[in-house]
Order: sequence, then C-alpha cells, then structure tokens
Amino acid sequence: MFAILKAVAFVTYKEWAAYRSHMLVSLFIGPVFFLVQVFIWKALFSTQETINGLTFEQMLLYYAATTMIHYLIMDFADWNLQMLIHTGKFLTFMLRPVSHRFFALSQKVGHRVLGFTFEFLPVLLIFAFVFHIRLVPVYPFWAALSIALSFVIMFLINYCVGIAGFWLVKTQGVQRMFLIFRDICAGVFLPLSFFPSAFQYILFFLPFQFVTYVPIRVFLGSYELAGISMSIPEIVGVQALVALVMFGISEMLWRTGITHFTGVGA
Repeated sequence: MFAILKAVAFVTYKEWAAYRSHMLVSLFIGPVFFLVQVFIWKALFSTQETINGLTFEQMLLYYAATTMIHYLIMDFADWNLQMLIHTGKFLTFMLRPVSHRFFALSQKVGHRVLGFTFEFLPVLLIFAFVFHIRLVPVYPFWAALSIALSFVIMFLINYCVGIAGFWLVKTQGVQRMFLIFRDICAGVFLPLSFFPSAFQYILFFLPFQFVTYVPIRVFLGSYELAGISMSIPEIVGVQALVALVMFGISEMLWRTGITHFTGVGA
C-alpha cells in the first residue's frame, strides 16, 4: 500500500508541477486574507487590550496559523469524485485493485507536497519578513500530529461530500453551501470561542473543529471550547478518534452510494 501511495503521489506531483503557475495565485490569497484580518482586528483592539481573552498579537497568530494550516491540508476530493461520477469515468476505478478512496488520498499527498514547496514555504517567509509573525508551535510534536490528523479528517469529510454525487445530478450548489458551513464551523473566519455558548457546545460535537480550530489551538499550546478545557494530548487523542469515526462514516456512505452508480457517460 505504501508503494502505491508513493507512486500515485509522485505522478500527481509531476502532473500538477506542470501547472505550478496556477498554484502561485494562492501566494496572494493567503497574505491578502491575513492583511484584511489585520485591519479588522486592529480597529477592534484600538479600544481594548483583549477580546475573549486574546490579545491583538495572539489574534494575528491565530489567523496566520489558519492560513498556513490551510496550505497543508487543502483538499479537492469532493470535486474530483463528483466529476468522475458524473462523466462516467469512475467506471475505470471500479475495475482497479485499489479503492478509489485510497487513490484519492494518495493524490492529495502528492498535491500537498507540491503545495508545501510552492505555497507553504513562500508564504511562511512572507509572514516572517513582512508581517514579523513567528510561527513556532508551543509543542512541535503534538502540533505536527494534529495537523496530520487534520489532513486526514479534511479529506474524509470532503470525500463524504463527493459521495453525494451518486445521488444528485448537480452537486455544485451543495458543495458550495457545505464549503461555507464547514469553514464557519471549523473556525476559519472567526475563532469558535467567539460564538455563543450554546452554539459552541454544538460545535464541540461536530467534526469540523478538528479540521482547523483544534490544530490551531494545539499550535498555540492550549485548548478550550464551550467551557471544556483539555490538555494537548487529550484533544489530539479525541482528534484521532474523530478520524476513525469519519473513516467509518465514509465507508458506510460509500457502500450505500456505490449501488446507485450507473456509469452514465462512460
């Protein structure tokens, strides 16, 4: 399995490397998003030193970490699977000795290795030398493990969305709606601790916080949501459990959805 993952990841790396100029556009998206956050929060902090227990510097670190983690875990499994289903090209994967889910995960590994070179590292330098943001995790090992689990959970969530293509003729609307919902519930636009307590409690039991909010809090060295505080090893352990649960959900949806595939367009 490792040999297959390595081979598919390498081919995907070479394929996307031919269009690496397309990836360079994201070099502007991340810093511009961060710059907008700087202006917004600078205005909000002009009359107070802390908001919800966070200082201006900690808030900037939160959004900088959000941007950098996004470059590491970005995923296209939902779009890719839906395209294969609707064009009928998915039929070829049914004849292969490797599951499409593992193949898609291997593709993501290759794509993000390329992204690490052409997106993550340049933006990391921009944050360091332009914005003077020191992105050093409090607990490097736990932060790396949490980001790795976030990588897997992001893939499994998006893959579950892609499986909807077995039932729906058009999935773009569902995909876009889910993308916004996922990012809100993951803490991309606003730290989850800023939401009302009742909503925080709901978010605590959803898988989305483990995509962005949890790895960021592990990066910062503490975790708290809905009045629930956990040590870093504890929350990373819960994150690993969520990854297993999402794998089970994706397997259940897969077994149900595959029975609806008719190979139209093949």
